[in-house]
Amino acid sequence: MALLEVKDLYKSFESLQVLRGISFSLEQGETLSVIGPSGGGKTTLLRCMNFLGLPDSGSISVNGETLFDSGSGKTLSDADIRRNRLHFGLVFQNFNLFPQYTALENVMLAPRLQAKERSDFRANRKAIYAEIRAKSEELLARVGLADKLDYYPHQLSGGQQQRVAIARAIVNEPEILLLDEPLGALDLKMRKEMQIELKEMHRKLGITFIYVTHDQEEALTMSDTIVVMKDGQIQQIGTPTDIYNEPANAFVADFIGESNIYNGTMIDKNIVRFCNHNFDCVDDVEKNEKVDVVVRPEDVKMTTEDKGMLVGRVVSVVFKGVHYEITAMVGRSEIVIRSTKSRNVGDVIGLKINPDDIHIMKKSFTVNKYDGYITKKNTVVFGDGEFECDVTKLYPGSHLDEEGYLITADGEKLDLTDTDVSVEVDFNAIEISDNADEGGACGHIVSHIYKGDHYQYIVRTEESEEDYVLDTEDLWNENYFVSVKIRPENIRLSLKQEAK
Repeated sequence: MALLEVKDLYKSFESLQVLRGISFSLEQGETLSVIGPSGGGKTTLLRCMNFLGLPDSGSISVNGETLFDSGSGKTLSDADIRRNRLHFGLVFQNFNLFPQYTALENVMLAPRLQAKERSDFRANRKAIYAEIRAKSEELLARVGLADKLDYYPHQLSGGQQQRVAIARAIVNEPEILLLDEPLGALDLKMRKEMQIELKEMHRKLGITFIYVTHDQEEALTMSDTIVVMKDGQIQQIGTPTDIYNEPANAFVADFIGESNIYNGTMIDKNIVRFCNHNFDCVDDVEKNEKVDVVVRPEDVKMTTEDKGMLVGRVVSVVFKGVHYEITAMVGRSEIVIRSTKSRNVGDVIGLKINPDDIHIMKKSFTVNKYDGYITKKNTVVFGDGEFECDVTKLYPGSHLDEEGYLITADGEKLDLTDTDVSVEVDFNAIEISDNADEGGACGHIVSHIYKGDHYQYIVRTEESEEDYVLDTEDLWNENYFVSVKIRPENIRLSLKQEAK
């Protein structure tokens, strides 16, 4: 039986859906990292597990005990929530130590408050407080702060404050320790040191960790299991090795480590085409299927021009301390190589990629699809926007009269107002602008992935959170507010039902 079971968790704030069906399990003694970009739902998930906010639906169980189940019809009382929280300890990014209390007093505070609820508190107050003090001193010693008991937070380094926060979180012996960006407030050198210390503390304490971070390297270093989240959904669950070597989709490949990502097509069984070349691969995907292809920079091998599968010209060389990061152009596509051997800018080189190092991922979709309706002459509403279109494409041989009615090839007069239609728009048929008045819809850029010779963006509208996926060579920043432009000839319409 798993220590922790989280099933189908949903959470929204007004109209904003933050968690969308989160499910995972956790074994005793495991370190599980939850990783993803800002705004992906990581902290909300942690708060739901610690009952700082209740999920809208789903269930949470620890050691087979159901702590929350939306299907049970039971409303949790304040006493239920306090009891549930005892299963979890929580370490905040900024530690949240009380500045007026010493390290020892910070650790003792929660158990002292809880002790007052004991039936024997009045009769045994001194003995209970002595027991709490002894336990708190022992914990501070275990995290290396035996000589800092009487120090106030401002007298401690960032790493020492973190250890106090951990001791405070585990003083009540929770089964699971929740760490929300615990190293985020530290400088790079101390982060590296504390990663090692946290792993050692985890080994000594024997407590199960759930570790939230946006730092991919940190997750790979700290974890037994990684949960990759985006937009409130789990993209992949696996070991660090699985996540890195076998990413489930382009987002995971781009977020975890550095990757060369390309649009590709399966030419035949175990043969994929990208960068205008056919490569042998080990993934068996249906012939002619459009795919994403991932090649890690360290898996691209340099050779002489005559021996390469690809031929490229070096455009950039950067020394990274233990390796060189070399960028070459292969036709119009960019490829990044990580090697201990350098090259000069301008060199023509051959490149080889082994079949085992080519990772094929099926695309979730290859075209934007929406439900829409015609509002008036040559205008269609979809994706939280309104766009000009060519409604005559719905009826071959038709035309519009002066009043905006459609006249079919047979001379039939149709009013298309409020007619339901299906809409398709290709990724490369969408343009974006920083002028909000130029487009038919507006939204924020929530994602971007570089694919060798272009960027792929997702623009998400605010009202209904509709997504526009687009390919462009232009570089835009994430979170930028843009308008979406689509030319009428690039909007494909089909009837859901015949107009009258």
